Amino acid sequence: MNWHGKRYYSFDSFLKNYFGEKIYKVSLDGGFTCPNRDGTLGTGGCIFCSEGGSGDFASSSCLSVTDQISAGIEMVSKKIENGKYIAYFQAFTNTYGPIEKLESLYMEAIHDPRIVALAIGTRPDCLPPEVLNLLERLNQIKPVFVELGLQTIHEKTASFIRRGYPLSCFDEAVLNLHKIGVLTVVHLILGLPGETTDMMLESVRYLNQLPVHGVKFSMLHILKNTDLAAYYEEHPFDVFTLDSYVDLLLKCIENLSPEIVIHRLTGDGPKNLLIAPVWSLHKRKVLNTISHEMKILDIKQGDLL
Repeated sequence: MNWHGKRYYSFDSFLKNYFGEKIYKVSLDGGFTCPNRDGTLGTGGCIFCSEGGSGDFASSSCLSVTDQISAGIEMVSKKIENGKYIAYFQAFTNTYGPIEKLESLYMEAIHDPRIVALAIGTRPDCLPPEVLNLLERLNQIKPVFVELGLQTIHEKTASFIRRGYPLSCFDEAVLNLHKIGVLTVVHLILGLPGETTDMMLESVRYLNQLPVHGVKFSMLHILKNTDLAAYYEEHPFDVFTLDSYVDLLLKCIENLSPEIVIHRLTGDGPKNLLIAPVWSLHKRKVLNTISHEMKILDIKQGDLL
């Protein structure tokens, strides 16, 4: 397994191993909603979810998929020539809709010659048999990653954040996706109110027993116009400092199976919406700090050998 000099199996290393070169993501908005917003499960969404449904960096859903891909590529075209891309359906729940709509959008993306793979963000409770069948067919054309928002394995926390499904539903979704050969990526949020370090590490270790391809780590972002922001104002709670987040992240990596690919070490909060932690806006500094602490850990462990 080639980790390209990193302490963990990064998504960048995985893509270079698989495709032989660096691959870039283009965020898309398929114009979806969510059962946690349209009244099926609730109307407010998860307590932390922004008005953009985690797709704040995607192109406008008013554009066609092809035009969104072109717009996304144009944003990085000054730095990249003849690049290859993953079409990332990011905003809201991207398997929650008529199967005809799903097939039309996905097929348009996957047949674009600039696209080498699909990434689809969704909920474990939005993967009925007809959607799994479609994903299986897509995966025979180009690789498909399905991203599931687990956030935590702890039911009390899940209830607080209004996730809307039990852990058993997540387990079933992972197994169903594994059966059809689709790679599963799990989202975990670190720093949810009431969760201790041990609880967060339990969520990380839980993934080791499942056929999970990858994980995305993010600290909790408190965003304007969310129910979490209102709760934070009425009931202030501690959020991570940069040092405390990096310290926990290193522990998460140590507790994660080395075969699980880490797709993300830290998340992004839109600058115009972010209330806390403000330091997370400086992503380059965050990533440099993580890298620096990993090097220090390498040296310490080397001295012990």
